[in-house]
Amino acid sequence: MTTQMETKVLLKDLGRFAQVRGEMGKNLANMANILETAESIGQENSGKLELDGDIEDLKRTSKNLIEGVFRLLVLGDMKRGKSTFLNALIGEKLLPSDVNPCTAILTLLRYGNEKKVTVYFNDGKSPETVDFKSFKTNYTIDPAEAKKLEKEQKQAFPNIDYAVVEYPLSLLEKGVEIVDSPGLNDTEARNELSLGYINNCHAILFVLRASQPCTLAERRYLENYLKDRGLTVFFLINAWDQVKDSLIDPDDPEELEEAEEKLHRVFKANLAEYCMIDGVDIYHDRVFPISSLPALRQQLKDPNSPLENTGFPEFMGALNTFLTKEKAIGQLRQGKILGKQIYNNVREAVSSRIPLLQQDIQELKERIASVAPEFEELTQIRDDFNEEIRKVRDDKAKKIADSFRNYVLNLGNTFEVDFLQYQPDLKFLDFLNQSKREGFEKELQQAFERYINDKLSEWSLGAEKEMDMAFAQLSLSARSYGDSYNKVTNKITQKLTGQKIPSFMSGGNEEDTPSWAKWAAGIFSMAQGNLAGLAMAGAGFDWKNIILNFITVLGVGTIMTALTGIVLGPLRLALLGLGVGIMQADQARKELVKATKKELLKHLPSVAQEQWQPVYDAIKECFDTYEKEVMARINEDIRSRKAQLDNLVAQKESQEINNNAELTRLEDLTTAIKSELDQVESQYQEFFMAVS
Repeated sequence: MTTQMETKVLLKDLGRFAQVRGEMGKNLANMANILETAESIGQENSGKLELDGDIEDLKRTSKNLIEGVFRLLVLGDMKRGKSTFLNALIGEKLLPSDVNPCTAILTLLRYGNEKKVTVYFNDGKSPETVDFKSFKTNYTIDPAEAKKLEKEQKQAFPNIDYAVVEYPLSLLEKGVEIVDSPGLNDTEARNELSLGYINNCHAILFVLRASQPCTLAERRYLENYLKDRGLTVFFLINAWDQVKDSLIDPDDPEELEEAEEKLHRVFKANLAEYCMIDGVDIYHDRVFPISSLPALRQQLKDPNSPLENTGFPEFMGALNTFLTKEKAIGQLRQGKILGKQIYNNVREAVSSRIPLLQQDIQELKERIASVAPEFEELTQIRDDFNEEIRKVRDDKAKKIADSFRNYVLNLGNTFEVDFLQYQPDLKFLDFLNQSKREGFEKELQQAFERYINDKLSEWSLGAEKEMDMAFAQLSLSARSYGDSYNKVTNKITQKLTGQKIPSFMSGGNEEDTPSWAKWAAGIFSMAQGNLAGLAMAGAGFDWKNIILNFITVLGVGTIMTALTGIVLGPLRLALLGLGVGIMQADQARKELVKATKKELLKHLPSVAQEQWQPVYDAIKECFDTYEKEVMARINEDIRSRKAQLDNLVAQKESQEINNNAELTRLEDLTTAIKSELDQVESQYQEFFMAVS
């Protein structure tokens, strides 16, 4: 299939999804409005049903559905053609393709009715709107200057945070946002700026270059930051057309086939391990040779060009499958689950209220008093779950903090082997030259920073696995406590009404789980982006981002300050005493590593001990945030159930309730919510069938 056809299919599917998502969002918003109106009217009749929490969840999810986008993060090393690829993807020479990574301008490309670039600053200065010509001109620097800045670890524009490019393009209009990041072999702090966006994006487009198959820097980032973290990564091997240009005889088909096959083997050997999901090889669904520059040139000449032999048709097809068959279905399912949950809550509240309308005030009070033990049971279930959360929290916080301390203490055991790949490329005899010594020391410091950051990343992967297991355990517990909770609430309803519990309240499947338990188990989340593990973003909770932010600060802050200064300071003196001037380069390297290790070992114990508490506190914060939201939701559920009864008593004591009119109003409320739910479920099913 041609790129033109694939693009049309992608735009059609994204357009269909945007429409369905918008309609579903409106239906959920309608539910919220219906409930708000009903609560307002009910307050003057038999009393509120206390559905404020449901209304809030509906509004939040509705907003996310209507305003939601698919966010793609473009990562890659310097000079891999990221901007050229993006220009080819959107079909216009929109982004400056010669921007050097040292500009460090992270660019967000989103839809706008008018062409506009807004530059945001980090020094308190108000955002500045510039035209495209100025953006392309002012935020590029001379390659020689860029190299100098990189060597000095300086930024070309240190006061700039990021830029937002708005453009009226079809792909963006259909709900796609693209984050164009700086190069990955820039400074460590800037690398973390790009990597900090990872968990907040739906997919990563990792751009490589055919002429430089998986450099050491690229492998470093794949291994340390992307592997085994539950991320969706598309690998785009750019400049594939240049394989032919590098041949002795570019017109020899056999030579070209052999060269391409060799490259395919090299890339597969390097990338295959990053394309396994639960033991299934999806390499051919994630790795694509592309030719961005020829594709862009063709599109500039003819927007309807099929772009055959550029790799774009295959990639666009895979991207469409991922966005509209995987992510889109998941997002719509969240809305469907929430809609069904709200409907069940309304039916439960109405079914409990209607029989109580006929009871006189004394009988009602007696029945309410009779369920006091059951409400105590609900409170006990809450307390038991709370105790388990805290037990898991304390266990994991200590275990992970201990693992960090032990990990740091053991760095010295493998330092001589580990540090080999980070050693500066400068000649070691330069250290004796006063004019070159400063450059050597900076190279050594950068190498040490890369080593520390990589080691922290390696440790954090183990910490993430521990957290995954912890929240998987809490998810199972939430379901179990939810089942127990359901049994008690059913008992309350039966004692109050004297009627058999309706089938929709009897439990037994995911949708019958109490809303608080559903949230606590991660069954539904209102988050946007990669939802690795249990991303409880319904209330802004995402434990992976908490850890990522902590590691980022720790990596370039406390640990670096603690180790770089105290290790590299005395090392300057130690090197002078090594006699490197009379040594061979290899021997000098060995002596350098030994001297560095010696200084490192002096300070690792104190650093390990000092950082134990910050690590413990960071992990504890993850569970404390989770606990706070879960307990708030359980407390609100218990409070609302009690308040429903108190409201009815108060109204019966203050006025004569028109039972027939109230019966009709409550039944109409259920019917209205069911009507909106039917539309939500119909939209989900129709879209599911269309993309399946």
